[in-house]
Amino acid sequence: MLAGAVGDDLEGSCGGDRIRLAPASGGIERIEARFTGRGFEPHRHDTYAIGMTLSGVQTFAYRGRRHASLPGNVIVLHPDELHDGGAGTEDGLTYRMMYVPPERLVAAMPSGAALPFVQTPVFEDARFAAFLRGALADIDHAADPLQLDDMLVETLAGLTRHAGAPVPAPGKAAPDAVARACAFLRENLERTVHSEELEAETGLDRFALARQFRRVVGTSPHRYLVMRRLERAKTMMRDGAALAETAAATGFADQAHFSRHFKATFGMTPGRWLTLSAA
Repeated sequence: MLAGAVGDDLEGSCGGDRIRLAPASGGIERIEARFTGRGFEPHRHDTYAIGMTLSGVQTFAYRGRRHASLPGNVIVLHPDELHDGGAGTEDGLTYRMMYVPPERLVAAMPSGAALPFVQTPVFEDARFAAFLRGALADIDHAADPLQLDDMLVETLAGLTRHAGAPVPAPGKAAPDAVARACAFLRENLERTVHSEELEAETGLDRFALARQFRRVVGTSPHRYLVMRRLERAKTMMRDGAALAETAAATGFADQAHFSRHFKATFGMTPGRWLTLSAA
């Protein structure tokens, strides 16, 4: 959804200012915003605001200081902290952000652990930035249940690293449970797989499974499922299936959703890949 101009009361706003809102996803809001001049007045969220600057210089007041974020920097603002925001240069800025309710993070944490506090709101972290680029890449579609689990686990891991908090011990490896999860995902890739199904299949709660999956397979259940879908999509396309048919049969929301994942994974559109592979 394109929200258009963000409001007549913004100082320094122009017709290019906008906010794009992703469909609702499990209580986690995702946006892309473009501002010139002052974007918004001081305000507070009751969520974590976590994201990254895509272009321009992003400036904001937070916890008694003025901060600036450059493209590729990660931004973390804690709940109930007063802040404003806007562009630091005449070129304007674009950024993407997700707003995560603290209770969603608490559910992903070991029992009794305190929420991590990140003292520095702007920092460089290649792993955190790569995760955010993926989590915020496709804001035209709702995140599926397994992607939401992955977002919470990776967000918590990034916050923990930068809070200087102890990293929870991974526990004993569970390769058999992960293998059962892999088999279940392969057998059900044409539909939405819910976290409760994998919990029942493996005997692990969704967050323990996400950590074990990354430990054993090197990726998340959501990413594993997407890759298996793309593998089947390649076979279908080579066999002559249309792109819309392929997207529907491999669990993607629509052709655009399929194409975005395909290009993000293989660096080219499905149509170009098919042309090159046929040649």
